[in-house]
Amino acid sequence: MRSHTSTKRRSSNRRRVLLTGATGNWGRATLRELREYPALDVVAFALPGDGDRAVLDRFADMPNLSVFWGDLANYGDVARAVQDVDVILHVGAVVSPLADERPSLARRVNIGSMQNIVRAVRALSDPGAVGVVGVGSVAQTGDRQAPTHWGRVGDPLRVSQFDEYGQTKVIAERLLVESGLPKWAWLRQTGIFHPGMLEIRDPILTHSVLNGVMEWVTAEDSARLLAGIASPDLPHEFWGGIYNIGGGEQWRLTNWQLQEMIGGALGVKDVRAWYERNWFATRNFHGHWYSDSDRLEELVPFRRDTIESALARATASLPPVVRSAGRVPSWIVKNLVMRPLAGRRRGTLHALRTNDQEAIAAHFGSHEEWRDIGDWATFETPDPPREPRLIGHGYDESKPSAEWGAPDYVAAAAFRGGALLSAEVRTGDLSTPLIWRCAFDHVFAASPRLVLVAGHWCPDCVRDSAGYRRQAERNPFLAQVELSA
Repeated sequence: MRSHTSTKRRSSNRRRVLLTGATGNWGRATLRELREYPALDVVAFALPGDGDRAVLDRFADMPNLSVFWGDLANYGDVARAVQDVDVILHVGAVVSPLADERPSLARRVNIGSMQNIVRAVRALSDPGAVGVVGVGSVAQTGDRQAPTHWGRVGDPLRVSQFDEYGQTKVIAERLLVESGLPKWAWLRQTGIFHPGMLEIRDPILTHSVLNGVMEWVTAEDSARLLAGIASPDLPHEFWGGIYNIGGGEQWRLTNWQLQEMIGGALGVKDVRAWYERNWFATRNFHGHWYSDSDRLEELVPFRRDTIESALARATASLPPVVRSAGRVPSWIVKNLVMRPLAGRRRGTLHALRTNDQEAIAAHFGSHEEWRDIGDWATFETPDPPREPRLIGHGYDESKPSAEWGAPDYVAAAAFRGGALLSAEVRTGDLSTPLIWRCAFDHVFAASPRLVLVAGHWCPDCVRDSAGYRRQAERNPFLAQVELSA
């Protein structure tokens, strides 16, 4: 492995890939996968700290890897890193739960890095020679429980309350889609199944809604996806798209199924013995099943993992003390591990103990609704419908986008409780920003692609996550998911 501080191309014409976030779970899996692509030169962008250095030292024998030490929030570093690269895989971000603890850091990195990458690629002599792939999150679309537990790109952006990570990804997506760069794509990543999940001990565990759903994907399959995108064989039609990453039908689990699956892997006979039912929030967490995730698999085949193989791999990697958790008396785990966890700051019991009305309302609706949850005796195993039920987007989706014009945009705006203000609209032009007004008289600019294809609307309103229910009373588009929750 070569370490350096510039990415100047060697004399060969080998394809060059810049990977940010290389030291995270997904990034490490991607490096392992790209090791099998000797024709690609891989540049890992990493912070020059002990943590990142320790991780990348494990790849010291990877002959096609070099390291660029820098800060994604520093434009000068980013501008040097993007020189002479062919593809930028921008995985790097501050994610939850760290983003919940340090929201200002999440904004600086997640938004600032995208601003820097867009600016740096624009400044190149040939911006069209570089493909920029940004990574978003299922957190952008927030809590989606039955009967609206199926979703697709274009559904309303509706970030859960207190989720700064999701908010930063909404902004970063907007920056890339509206960047004017010739070659870009945005990937909304779902929950990544990786070995570390079985060891998470953070109050965010109590935010998981037992009746909720998620279409998971493994870190290894996600790595295969990025390797396919970096390949010169990538179909050109991939560019300019916004995609949901998901593992497909077998990975569409309820959150309760996931609890039982992980508990079973650790030898726990009945995971309910570890918790009280009312420690878990009943709303305000993200996740849904995708009706459109197969599209990405069609373009860049990446799905190989089964739930059984991934779970076995994850369990085998755990320390023996964790693998044998089921042998520990459940009352010890419940009272000495899980109860204190739920009582820590950001945990649901902490909100109840401190009478944090905002958090109680977000996670349960009210203190009274929390008291009515009941115990495990009244719990029914979630079984949401497997047949997709799609919500409307407010325009004729059967009409080719090349024919979209003012009438389509007027209809879409009206369905969102607003209006199209631009007087001049070019038919079939999806990229030029138009001027819109939302139901609360906020005026903003957004391209037809951003509104109709990606599901964005008023940036002021999406930021006001505590006000979504009030917004939905004037916004039929949002009401489809907000008022059914």
